Formats: sequence, structure tokens, C-alpha cells
Amino acid sequence: MRLRNIAGSREVIADSSFVVKDPETKKGLWKKEVFGNDNDIHIEIGMGKGRFLMDMAALHPDINYVGIEKYSSVLLRAIQKQQQLLLPNVYFIRMDAEDIAEVFAKDEVSRIYLNFSDPWPKDRHAKRRLPSRQFLERYDSFLIPDGHIEFKTDNRDLFNFALEEVEPAGWMLDAVTYDLHNDERMNAGNIMTEYEERFSATGNPIYKYIISRKGSK
Repeated sequence: MRLRNIAGSREVIADSSFVVKDPETKKGLWKKEVFGNDNDIHIEIGMGKGRFLMDMAALHPDINYVGIEKYSSVLLRAIQKQQQLLLPNVYFIRMDAEDIAEVFAKDEVSRIYLNFSDPWPKDRHAKRRLPSRQFLERYDSFLIPDGHIEFKTDNRDLFNFALEEVEPAGWMLDAVTYDLHNDERMNAGNIMTEYEERFSATGNPIYKYIISRKGSK
């Protein structure tokens, strides 16, 4: 389970060189101080065990990747994978996504991935959903002008909510599908997460959108 505590996970995270400690001190300095290059930065918020992020990093060594995960027991699994792969273009942060704007500076990130985010099904928790207008405002503070957000989920209610948030938040839909794996154009080059593989294997359609800010083109 996602929330199951694993003894010693916090200690491993604290000692890991793959996890950036006090990430707010790197705001505006990620390329220079963390990665040591001028490559674009892509982030995944709620990365789970890190399969998607590390598959992307292996395929695109000229892009820097930062994975954000709140739960120590889940981040531990990503650290264990990275200890085997030793990808030079991947780092992790353990943090609550609500503080994401404190970590990255204006125009510091080129792309954001939201994969199978917590749906927070109760209406009173809507602002906690990662594709909510409140989070879109946070992303706006550090995404480059022509940057994109890619969102995937198997939860139809969450997807409908996400679509409804795009226009009021001042963003626009660049692409959308209600059945990713049967959409030849949008599925081209698709990298699956652990959840995506599991859900699609049971016949669940995967929903996806790509959005950018109005006036960015």
C-alpha cells in the first residue's frame, strides 16, 4: 500500500545522495548546482516508485529529471532503483506538493508530469488535487512560457474535474484522449507507470491531457 510505513525509510532518505535536502535552497540554482549543466528540467509530482521518471531519464539523457514524492516508504523504492541504475540526470525530493512553488524559480522547469495522482474524492478537498486551479497557479510560477503539463489517470471523475479546471485557470488544452492506449497519436512513445500497467491490464481506459498556458504559442 502507498501509505504503509517501512521502518528505516526516513533514515535511508536522509542519507541518500540522490535526494536533495532543503530543496528550497536550490530555487533558481537547479541546473548549476544540482545537475551541473544547462539542460531542460522536467519534474514529476507524485512519482511513486519512480519507474516512469527513470525510464524517461534513461531515454533522454539530455534532460534533467526531478521526482517529487511525499511518502517516505514509496520514495525508498525509487532510491533503491536509482542505486542500481545510477542515472546522472535524476534527483528526488521528499516533500508535500503544496510547497512546490518554493522549490523552483520562474522559468526553471520546462515540463511537468502528473501521473495517477491522488483523486481526493471529497469536494472539500478539491484544491488538494494536483490538476486543480490552485495547483495550476503554482505551476505557472515556475514553468517556462511555452512549457507543458501532461496528466494521466484512470479515474474518470478526476479527469473530468481536471478538464473543467483548465479554462478558468487560464490554460488551454493542446491534446486530450479518453483511451490513451488506443489513441495512436497520443500513445506514440508513451512510457507507462506501475499504476498504468496495472490498471490497463484490467481493462481500465487511461485518460490523458496535455495543456499549456494561453498566449504561450
